[in-house]
Amino acid sequence: MKEYILENISQKIIPWLYTHGLKIVLIIVGAFIIHKFLFASIKKAIRKRADSKLSGKKDLKREKTLFKIFSTTLQTGIWIFAVLMIFQEIGIEIGPLLAATGILGLALGFGGQHLVRDLISGIFIILEDEYRVGDMVCIDGVNGVVEDMTMRITILRDLDGAVHYIPHGGIKKVSNFSKGFSRINLDLNISYDSDIEKAISVVNQVGQDLAKDDKWSSFIIKAPQFLRVDNFTGTGITLKVLGEVKPLKQWDVAGEFRKRLKIAFDKNGIKFK
Repeated sequence: MKEYILENISQKIIPWLYTHGLKIVLIIVGAFIIHKFLFASIKKAIRKRADSKLSGKKDLKREKTLFKIFSTTLQTGIWIFAVLMIFQEIGIEIGPLLAATGILGLALGFGGQHLVRDLISGIFIILEDEYRVGDMVCIDGVNGVVEDMTMRITILRDLDGAVHYIPHGGIKKVSNFSKGFSRINLDLNISYDSDIEKAISVVNQVGQDLAKDDKWSSFIIKAPQFLRVDNFTGTGITLKVLGEVKPLKQWDVAGEFRKRLKIAFDKNGIKFK
């Protein structure tokens, strides 16, 4: 029995290892090399072309988004091809397998229209640069930060920590809160007996002081300033205040601005309504 096993090893297994086994090793090694080489090439190409259209500076979020999507697609293609080659080496005919896959694909095609729509919509979202990984967006009423993107879905995480998986084909409307710059848009309601000129002066001064503060100046593009008297209500006057800040910093800056404005209004006898 021992001799029979040794004979099989020497006559069948060892020759197979020197031929098909060696080829399988070379296929795996080759797939790793191609994987690394193409990944490096894609990363280099994306870095050259991922400049921001708005600022002319390197856009790291766009670079990250494009690299993740293209690298995932490439990785899947390389290893599917490598696995098919390995199947052929171990004696599994890939012709019938490919034929069965084609028939399965045809069958799924009738019920996979949504999948095709998701993929096509995903391509246009990427090409049109509608949003990237790290952006704060609202997609069909769902607010959150883009944690990940594939060709088929976008993954959002909202402020409560919930994760939302949104197929691209179902997206009707996208609002991006962090593309290029973000805006502070405040409506300040003050009482009718307040000195409106004084209130405007205080608003502008608080905005300028905030923009000069070392802690906040790097976030502010244009200091929050009075724009217009926006409305008269049953209880008071509405002042419109606008400012421009770095992406995703509008909430932090607006919160600090409100805090300082409340202190300044109290000192100057201006009442909110």
